Amino acid sequence: MALKAAIKGVGGYVPDYVLTNQELETMVDTNDQWILERTGISERRILKGENMGTSYLGIQAVKQLLEKTNTNPEDIDLIICATVTPDMFFPATANIIAKGVGASNSFSYDIGAACSGFLYALSTGAQFIETGKYKKVVIVGADKMSSIVDYTDRTTCVLFGDGAGAVLLEPTEEEEGVMDFVLKSDGVGEEYLNMKAGGSRMPSSHETVDQRLHYIYQAGMHVFKYAVVSMADAAAEIMERNSLSGDDVAYLVPHQANKRIIDATAKRMNVGEDKVMMNIHKYGNTTAATIPLCLMDYENKLKKGDNLVLAAFGGGFTWGSAYIKWAY
Repeated sequence: MALKAAIKGVGGYVPDYVLTNQELETMVDTNDQWILERTGISERRILKGENMGTSYLGIQAVKQLLEKTNTNPEDIDLIICATVTPDMFFPATANIIAKGVGASNSFSYDIGAACSGFLYALSTGAQFIETGKYKKVVIVGADKMSSIVDYTDRTTCVLFGDGAGAVLLEPTEEEEGVMDFVLKSDGVGEEYLNMKAGGSRMPSSHETVDQRLHYIYQAGMHVFKYAVVSMADAAAEIMERNSLSGDDVAYLVPHQANKRIIDATAKRMNVGEDKVMMNIHKYGNTTAATIPLCLMDYENKLKKGDNLVLAAFGGGFTWGSAYIKWAY
């Protein structure tokens, strides 16, 4: 019997500080109605405090996951962290999370695929389970987006928040877990969504800081057009490949970038609003953390055997979808 990688638990964490649309009105030329109509976001969470990076978010999410699943951290074989806001270039944020939760027998590494990162990491982790090589794999999506947001740029500062989510993958012989995935990327996205400075092409300098090149740059309309089509296409492809109709799907679990993109994907899949996981109003776009945070928020509504379609689109461009059969 072929092994499948089943999600056996989910954990998440968002910081206490709530940045509301009303507070943003005092920072940039914007207003609550404008933000809500275009994005669906009312508030987002921000991590405050000295020397606190993405690993702090990830550690809290994984600790909750281990507690909920009664998992000994020393039994974890592998931790993959999807992030674009690592604590440092190296060591990997996953290494720091592993130490923070006591996963002393695991190996760990980061994946950088922007908002599609959790999907990329989930499908990668599933392979380690399916080969029979490992028994317990933790997938983390975590980003401290406030660290790279320019709070004088009204086009991007309204979008992003901080948070982390994590899932535990374990082997099963049942027909459940990660059933299929479609992952894609296209380097044409480089010019439309990026952070120009701080890497090897443009190392940090006085000039790069003065020119505000260490923040997210986004050409909003270009990104929106690509995202609407690509995310919907990927979701439709995974359904077609697995002979799923809208009626067969319990939930669409979309990356929480923009309510209009989510609505377009749901429409293409022929699923109603009641079948769309949505928490963008509370957290904004937490990049790699959005999908696992949705699973956390909706966990008590899920039942064994539910068909879920996960879909994401992010910088790169990267995009994809996954078909998951819920395992508990």
